[in-house]
Amino acid sequence: MIASRGSLTGKSALITGAGRGIGAAAARVFCREGAAVTLAARDEAALASLVAELTEAGHRAQYVVADVTRRADADRAVAAAVSVYGRLDSAFNNAGLAALPQPLHLVEDEVFDQVMGVNVRGVWNCMRAEVTAMLETGGGAVVNNSSTAGLVATVAGSPYIAAKHAVIGLTKAAANEYGSAGIRVNALATGATRTEMLGGWLAEDHPAREDRMAAKAMLGRLAAPEEIAEAAAWLCSEASSYVTGTTLAVDGGRLAR
Repeated sequence: MIASRGSLTGKSALITGAGRGIGAAAARVFCREGAAVTLAARDEAALASLVAELTEAGHRAQYVVADVTRRADADRAVAAAVSVYGRLDSAFNNAGLAALPQPLHLVEDEVFDQVMGVNVRGVWNCMRAEVTAMLETGGGAVVNNSSTAGLVATVAGSPYIAAKHAVIGLTKAAANEYGSAGIRVNALATGATRTEMLGGWLAEDHPAREDRMAAKAMLGRLAAPEEIAEAAAWLCSEASSYVTGTTLAVDGGRLAR
């Protein structure tokens, strides 16, 4: 399911959570496929470094420092894509936040609010702005990064599970509402991926915890960020033109066990 070379040529794409991990990998893959990208995240230094890398390689890239939990920031990121590239054709809503696993009755309100804020409110804010822009130009494709925790209960903890289930619900609702307008909306149910966010959690008893997580996948390993990015690029391309309202598991077979 690797997008063909140039599958996003001439397209304008917005990627959130682009400062590191899956988002940074997506920036590179989308550019490789020909997209002009707008990258959004809170870490300006990481964004500036990545955009410098991409532009030096001959790609079209810009960044916007944004906190997706703020509607004005999401609006500003979409506006930047439209202002510089003339339109918004695709979006990968990747920004996310996990919390250390805890029993539900021990989770603090602040933790619950933070996890729901980034993963649900953030996707809501971004989709609202993205869909508005796409309606003006006749369509587009949105991909929301959920998780295997959006389909089944995992060790990720109740706030994260609830949030990622909500992302899939929002995806289905938007796909149903905007399909006739030419806007496709899909989600990724990503498995454990080797990112900085996961690394902080694994560090507690690494490598034992990593081995346990890897063993849950049929492929017996964690995903590389690039593997998730390839799936997002495919869903944003015309190669997936009849795919909408679906949740694609990119999990090494984890959910099929």
